[in-house]
Amino acid sequence: MNYPEFFDKVETIILKDDLSAFLGTFKNGEVEFSYLDVVKQAGHSCPTVAGAYLVVLEGLKALYPNETPQRGEIEVAFKESLEEGVSGVIANVVTQITGATEISGFKGIGGNFARHSLMSFNNAIDSSIKLTRKDNGNSVEVIYNPNSVSPSPQMGMLMNKIMSGGASMEDRVSFGKLWQDRVERIFGSISEVITIK
Repeated sequence: MNYPEFFDKVETIILKDDLSAFLGTFKNGEVEFSYLDVVKQAGHSCPTVAGAYLVVLEGLKALYPNETPQRGEIEVAFKESLEEGVSGVIANVVTQITGATEISGFKGIGGNFARHSLMSFNNAIDSSIKLTRKDNGNSVEVIYNPNSVSPSPQMGMLMNKIMSGGASMEDRVSFGKLWQDRVERIFGSISEVITIK
């Protein structure tokens, strides 16, 4: 499988998942997610998918400063509705990593390991997302804003050519490279695009 090299340079997210330990899925319940993992699930790499990954990566660092994050034990709150903008895309990435879902997730075993009802929308928060630990109630809010990482000026022209059917193969390749270049630059600008509250 061929993909941009920077995917493999993005920091991975390691969590402990008690359900997977209970069922013998991963030794000690340790599970690791990479940016490539979420790209496969999303079907593409873009500033939104990158932002969703970074929100979880940096949010979990702040929420569990000296511990391994606990998958399935994190409540996730969004300001927007599920149908608004790119909320659904972001929610899918967050679900993949944290296990949290609104209503469709795992219902648990004997009252344990439930993953449903951990995600909610239309919340009164002033951030992109709020993460809350179920065990102690500690929470962090994370804001993602990629506007400081501008796309190449050529991208608009190339996109118009592609969408109108007038693009050459060289145009298509160039557009893809420029698109992923911006994503790579977003990962290189974490302190600029991510704010923890």
